[in-house]
Amino acid sequence: MSVLALGYMGVRTKSVADWADYGPRHLGLQRIDKTRASLAFRMDDRSQRIIVNETNSDGVDFLGWEVADSQSLDELGARLQTAKISVTRGDRALAEERHVTDLFLFQDPSGNRLEAFYGPEIATEPFRAGRSISGFRTGSQGLGHVVFGVENGELVDRMLLFYRDLLGFRLTDYYDEPFQARFLHVNRRHHSLAFVNMGKSLFHHLMMELYSFDDVGQGLDIAIAEDKVATSLGRHCGDFMTSFYSQTPSKFMVEYGWGGQTIDPDRWEPYERKTGPSLWGHERNWTTPEVSKNARALAANNANRGLRAPVQVMEGNYRLSEGTCPWWDSLKGGSKKPLLMPG
Repeated sequence: MSVLALGYMGVRTKSVADWADYGPRHLGLQRIDKTRASLAFRMDDRSQRIIVNETNSDGVDFLGWEVADSQSLDELGARLQTAKISVTRGDRALAEERHVTDLFLFQDPSGNRLEAFYGPEIATEPFRAGRSISGFRTGSQGLGHVVFGVENGELVDRMLLFYRDLLGFRLTDYYDEPFQARFLHVNRRHHSLAFVNMGKSLFHHLMMELYSFDDVGQGLDIAIAEDKVATSLGRHCGDFMTSFYSQTPSKFMVEYGWGGQTIDPDRWEPYERKTGPSLWGHERNWTTPEVSKNARALAANNANRGLRAPVQVMEGNYRLSEGTCPWWDSLKGGSKKPLLMPG
């Protein structure tokens, strides 16, 4: 693969002061002051992961996709140019601003600004969370995942070809109900990128994964108290993430989750997901009544079928309970076909 992980992102906002509060207090990010009209956030050992600039509009300015080294960066740039994609090399000042060794700039078919880079700067000081959390699951899986809204089905197909054939992403799974969606991976995270046919182009959400489920629940309490919940607590069918979504000061959402599954990219086979977005929950306040109705019907069908998936935990992050689990025992005994998504 050419791209290894999502490395960083740039955000624009009408109020950097709102982000200065939201980032640490809601999400647990470490605030790094830059100028009066800009700031950055850490979430691990990297010098920065999210850069926020105050402008006259809200949204996302750029996404930084990490590659292995200088040779990989040059090879990716050449591949894009051969495909008639305009590539602009970043100068030394921009590389220093991004805290990377080298980078170049380009756009995807929807016009989203992308940056490919290598050599991220590692901070000399340990990460200090903005509120009491156990930390973020990043490392080789990168910052998290991002989701774009696109204008139509034709653009969905073009985006898939662009990211798969030129950047080395691989299709994880896909569905067309209650809306058209495609999920792509570049590492062991179920997906680092997805795009959804929403009838318009926009940045939909950024996902951050926490080490502790209680971190998510406590973040939910904060969001509820301030009426910032955009999607209720639920569990996704594809990556098994238990999460909720909150509204950021830049008018896109952050999915705040725990328990995402780890995949084997070398053995994974893409499939059509018939179960929709979520096993349960994830009531959305931003979709049309028709989409919400269809999403509820899919979730109800999942419940009627008894669709379940094991909880995804890391070694040491669990304690076995006493007792037996009839559902799991019935699957182990071979008496039923497992009602599980691929994993």
